[in-house]
Amino acid sequence: MSTAGMSRGTPDEKQALLQSKPPGRQSNFTLVIHGGAGTMDRSRSTPELRAQYKAALSRALLAGYAVLSAGGEAMDAAVAAVSSMEDCPLFNSGKGAVFNVAGKNELETSLMLSTPPASHPTIPHTRRGVGITLLTRARNPSTLARALYLSPEAAPHTTFSGAAAEALGVPSDVQLVDESYFFTEARWREHRRGLGLPEEPLPYPPTSNERVPSELLDQLPTGTVGAVALDVRGCIACLTSTGGRTNKLVGRVGDTPIMGAGFWAEEWEVKGWVRKTWRKVTRKSKKVAVGVSGTGDGDYFIRLATASTIGHRMKYLNESVAQASKHCVEELRRDGGDGGVIALDREGNVAMPLNCSGMYRGVVREDGLPKTAIFDDDELD
Repeated sequence: MSTAGMSRGTPDEKQALLQSKPPGRQSNFTLVIHGGAGTMDRSRSTPELRAQYKAALSRALLAGYAVLSAGGEAMDAAVAAVSSMEDCPLFNSGKGAVFNVAGKNELETSLMLSTPPASHPTIPHTRRGVGITLLTRARNPSTLARALYLSPEAAPHTTFSGAAAEALGVPSDVQLVDESYFFTEARWREHRRGLGLPEEPLPYPPTSNERVPSELLDQLPTGTVGAVALDVRGCIACLTSTGGRTNKLVGRVGDTPIMGAGFWAEEWEVKGWVRKTWRKVTRKSKKVAVGVSGTGDGDYFIRLATASTIGHRMKYLNESVAQASKHCVEELRRDGGDGGVIALDREGNVAMPLNCSGMYRGVVREDGLPKTAIFDDDELD
């Protein structure tokens, strides 16, 4: 099998990308993340439990910040942040993902960039991203998304699924594990209670180092984890990863791997002399870009094409990222869908609207200070 395009970058490529900041552009970078939305119960909240979630969010933010502050790619910062959450059993992705009706984990992920990464100049400009579903062995689905995106010859398609997709990632050192790796006792008991079935016996013995609360803030979750990163070159990458809906049907595909529904990133040049003149006066680039990652009831995100609609409202209605995101999340609510989005534009403006009780969320900028929040009325701190 060809491995063209799967290289993670030679030393010369890495040095080139560190020096490739466009003239006149400030070295601003931003990372925004979410860890799921929709079903947080404040009545079960304790200071200790909130601290656990906020610490996990901060770790993910700092993992991505380490990449961006060194001049790295938005894509790699998003992978670093999401991988951190995939490894944390508090969230519905990777270790700790929810179960389907058959008591199995079927994971999903996606990656999309506003423009190809500077570190991989051979990636075609038309290659925007990938979505992958029905994964059962990829320890970190986010790394698989990166590997397939960077493999235009071996993986030329937009959407992939199952064991065949996982096999494509093996030459790029994507780690495959036994399905027992994803098991946590807390999610198993949720799954069985949701079906009205006995919680025991457990399919696997609990591990002593699991350190998962017996009662999580999000019960029977439908959410995901995700990150949107802006690097110093103005590239935006969005990456999402999930276990899907609790007790979903076997083989169900959610919004996470569907481009335009649960994720979106694009870049365009403003049209019209008035807008161009205004951006010149305000010293803004003629280029506009946005990245979006959604979380919540994915079926509604699919029906409404939520993520791409945010970009299109910005592009064609000249709305800000905050205006467009708020409109689309309210549209979800009107149709009956709970959830939220994180969105980021090329100027570093962040939007994190939600229409439900909570969304694990956070942001970090050039100062390196992670700020996080959980419930709908929380301020970032």
